[in-house]
Amino acid sequence: MLGRKQNIKNEEWLDAVAHISETVTKSEIDALTKKTVSEIKKTCKGKRAAYAWSAGKDSIVLGKLCEAAGYKQSLIGVCNLEYPAFMEWIEQNKPQECEIINVGLDLDWLAKHENMLFPQDSSIAGHWFSIVQHKAQRQYFLRNDLDIIMLGRRRADGNYTGKGGNIYTDSKGVTRFSPIADWTHEQVLAFIYYNKIPLPPIYGWKNGYLCGTHPWPARQWTGSTENGWREIYDIDPSIVTAAAEKLESAKRFLDEKGV
Repeated sequence: MLGRKQNIKNEEWLDAVAHISETVTKSEIDALTKKTVSEIKKTCKGKRAAYAWSAGKDSIVLGKLCEAAGYKQSLIGVCNLEYPAFMEWIEQNKPQECEIINVGLDLDWLAKHENMLFPQDSSIAGHWFSIVQHKAQRQYFLRNDLDIIMLGRRRADGNYTGKGGNIYTDSKGVTRFSPIADWTHEQVLAFIYYNKIPLPPIYGWKNGYLCGTHPWPARQWTGSTENGWREIYDIDPSIVTAAAEKLESAKRFLDEKGV
């Protein structure tokens, strides 16, 4: 069984994916699906609710469950620093009623906030979520006069889902409900497997399951800025070429590479 996300190697994720049908049965997932859909209906009954979709594995599972419960409105928060291949996948695979909210943030912004590049500690990584996903969620919540927004947060990832429960209201008045808070990593992978759900290309890249979905400068687990540029270059050289016009570290990487 996979443990806490922070302690799992990407190779272990890939092995779990390869053997998921041996670990979790379809009947277990069917029963869990029925139970979770019922909980969504019970919690959101009579309320204006929508869900946040990030194109990550957890939010993809969440989206299928919410839609099964009758909640089809959703959003995804992005910025101008996304992987082109990821954005292309989103455009082709996003839920029908999913609104894309672009919060801005471009290379000029990044040049003024280089401390945000390739986070080496959890506080900066968390700040990325705050200025992209959480900002978009708050905008959508207020603009649509919602009572609840549902998230794909799970405790197995070390995420906060509420004090002693799966729902809480933050200091800005946004009420967040995490229907799959108690799901294990294996159950998420099994739901995707048995329902034949496609995943974005990020999961096929280096450390895809560790990094998850993210703007490219928010890429974690690189060890250093130089390694960060190396990993980004292997994924999409055009990102580094464009960044080199604004960021000295990107230009230095290309110079040393002889590009």
